[in-house]
Amino acid sequence: MGKPVIGLTGPTGAGKSTVASALERLGCAIVDADRAARSITGRADCLARLKAVFGADIVRTDGGLNRQKLAARAFSSPENTKKLNAVTHPAIIAECERRLTRAKEKDCRAVILDAPLLFESGTQGLCDATVAVLAPDASRLKRIMARDGIGEAEARERMGAQHGGEYYRKRADYTFDGSTDWSVFDETVGALLDRILRETDEKA
Repeated sequence: MGKPVIGLTGPTGAGKSTVASALERLGCAIVDADRAARSITGRADCLARLKAVFGADIVRTDGGLNRQKLAARAFSSPENTKKLNAVTHPAIIAECERRLTRAKEKDCRAVILDAPLLFESGTQGLCDATVAVLAPDASRLKRIMARDGIGEAEARERMGAQHGGEYYRKRADYTFDGSTDWSVFDETVGALLDRILRETDEKA
């Protein structure tokens, strides 16, 4: 088979970005789904659909998307979140697919689709294997507070708005402990990568 696509996901503060960086050091190409999403929501056709659903004032006077205003409305209820996903997810999947195809042309061991909403968006369908990075709540709490410069209450609120570890364990092919000691972090990520490449090749 060609270069495998490995989907990488996990809740905020678990260490997904750190694992992605380690995989890049180990010779993998990275496709950032968040960047793909931002490029999609900046396009005129997507902006027009979002305006029709969430109101014209989500677009600033300079023509750009007011992301905070959109988020406030889109995440105000499960129904509104579904509306946002219906507008954006098909286009985001198509853009991720385009970027993955381009990334496969690079000299790399595998292509990593770094996607916080891998399962929610349906982009796991583009992957040959999926990995969820998980970590104890206490570790995540400290990381989120330090990373975002916020207090404990706000950090816990962000954690509470996301799926718990069991959601990822049920869906991912592999899991990785994001609280792994720094001294062996790359080595441990490398061992997981070797295992995924071997097992993916065996399935082909």
